Amino acid sequence: MLLNLLKVHGSGNTFYLYDTKDEMLLDWVNLTKWLCDTANHDGADGLLLVAPSKNALAKMRVINADGTEASMCGNGLRCVARYVLEKNGVSEGLIETMKATLHVAKEDQLFDGVPTYGVEIAPVSFELSSLPMKVEGKTTLINEVYAKLADDIAFTAVSVPNPHLIGFVSKEKIENTEHQEKLASYLNGPNPVCPDGVNVSYVYPISDHEIYVRTFERGVGFTNACGTAMTASALVSRILEHTTKQKITVYNPGGFVQCFVKHEQENYELKLVGNATFIASYTLEVEGKEYAYKAIQETSEQQSYNALIDFASKRLATQFTN
Repeated sequence: MLLNLLKVHGSGNTFYLYDTKDEMLLDWVNLTKWLCDTANHDGADGLLLVAPSKNALAKMRVINADGTEASMCGNGLRCVARYVLEKNGVSEGLIETMKATLHVAKEDQLFDGVPTYGVEIAPVSFELSSLPMKVEGKTTLINEVYAKLADDIAFTAVSVPNPHLIGFVSKEKIENTEHQEKLASYLNGPNPVCPDGVNVSYVYPISDHEIYVRTFERGVGFTNACGTAMTASALVSRILEHTTKQKITVYNPGGFVQCFVKHEQENYELKLVGNATFIASYTLEVEGKEYAYKAIQETSEQQSYNALIDFASKRLATQFTN
């Protein structure tokens, strides 16, 4: 059997994308683990499955590198949005995800030559049960120090719908990843606080409309970016008044995105706008659980995105030593 796949990325968060009419066609977990192995063309962070939907243009499923399935992926959704909208010849539409059917649309370019798409991020919940997360005597954790996590960082827990733990930290903890890696590794192993694991983001405010976010993703580890983490961090930055603008530029190790945050009391409208870059197309031969690349055709789109990375790096150089 031959499969035609795309290799894509949103903010450097890299995936393979496969359009299937039959969700039972293959062992997607085994395939994903093979595709994401760095020995195979540098690997990837996961597999995006595009499947038929009864109430939207398509359905998106997200298989992480370790074989677990995520309920949402903002960076992946942008790539799926581009693929599905171009396939259907439309500029906007709906895509079904595990927890919600979300609006997606083509947007003005974020940077010269960079295909740009905006996606709705929903639903939002600050209830600890939605992550789930267990904190004695608490139903929410909003800008609070919790000794089992750290004694010098106030964290906020939120699901969008992926579970996120967000802490605004000093430059020292941004420039040195050791503290974040140790905490995130603990929370994504057997532990009494986050039994299903959690995405852990350390955030540094740059200005009233800019933040920097680095995320340790559940099931993946440190990635160039996590779309739902960047959106959740932008939301929390507004709630805690680290930022004051509706449009927030979020820098990350993979470049930058724009997050639009509207909130009134407990009503939230979130939109993530960023690149949807197609790196290459692949033909893969599948025989049982054996896989082999038969053909690879690279695009030139990464060149434009590299210019965006250079721009972001220069902006960050004024803030950090690394």
